[in-house]
Amino acid sequence: MKTLNLIFASAILTVSVISCKKETKSEEKTKSDSLVSKKEVEQEFHKDWYGIYTGDFNSKPIATEYGNQIEEYKKISVKINRITKDSVYGYSVVNGNQRPFRGILNENTLDFVLDEPGSDKSDGRFQLKIKQDSLVGDWSAYNKSDVKSPEKTVKLIRKEFAYNPNFMLSKKSYEESDYENPVDWNGGKVKTESYVTDEGKTETYENTFYRSASDKVFVINASKQKLAEKDLKNLRKLDLQIIRNTVFARHGYSFKKATYRQFFENTDWYVPVSNNVDADLSPLEKENVALLARLEKYAEDHYDTFGR
Repeated sequence: MKTLNLIFASAILTVSVISCKKETKSEEKTKSDSLVSKKEVEQEFHKDWYGIYTGDFNSKPIATEYGNQIEEYKKISVKINRITKDSVYGYSVVNGNQRPFRGILNENTLDFVLDEPGSDKSDGRFQLKIKQDSLVGDWSAYNKSDVKSPEKTVKLIRKEFAYNPNFMLSKKSYEESDYENPVDWNGGKVKTESYVTDEGKTETYENTFYRSASDKVFVINASKQKLAEKDLKNLRKLDLQIIRNTVFARHGYSFKKATYRQFFENTDWYVPVSNNVDADLSPLEKENVALLARLEKYAEDHYDTFGR
């Protein structure tokens, strides 16, 4: 009887082992099939289209009695990170606001439909067409009442981003304009002034004064030279701000403040790619940025009048 029980138990154990082996092989096959399937889904296409496209992000022209008028001019960067059979992944960055997007590519028309998440009031949908090294099309806000310009045109050129400590504002570009040095057109102060006419009558008028920088912003490089307080103590406040923010511009920082955007968006080297580049700064840059920020608190601005 004991012998029969042992034989029966042995048989059950053998069947269980075989069953386990079959289940293991079945599980391995399912897992393998899943990986193959996932690999097929995630296969990437058009890698030569990956990269940064930057350019105009302006409100659509509105017809007025004086002709078509654009109310809002902006610069935007769109970065395409990945294209698969089913999805396109990347992000946009404008005015210091970086938003991810996900969308699709129509292979027949080469049109992108790219949707931002919708969790920010400024989110919307891009409808873009790729033409060689350009992306052109439109953007439409989801919540049209929450933004100043709910419909925008998009005209972008592919541009490589590369950090270069030698990048500076160009003195030559300002010499070719009507103003020799940078002027903060967003920080004007209106002052009421008066004069006496030939008839002895006092007349008043309003004059707008703007902050201006000196030519030191074309010379002092906070990414390459260790700065000391003696090098900076006599500079204007706008000088210090421009020198400090040129460090961030070199690293592709997207500025929230229009004051700084106006200076760097007019250069041929500035490519905004991120809303936070603090970790990219070198130890030297971090030291200089801290010194400049400290001195800004006590520096004075230089105001002047300019015709526009």
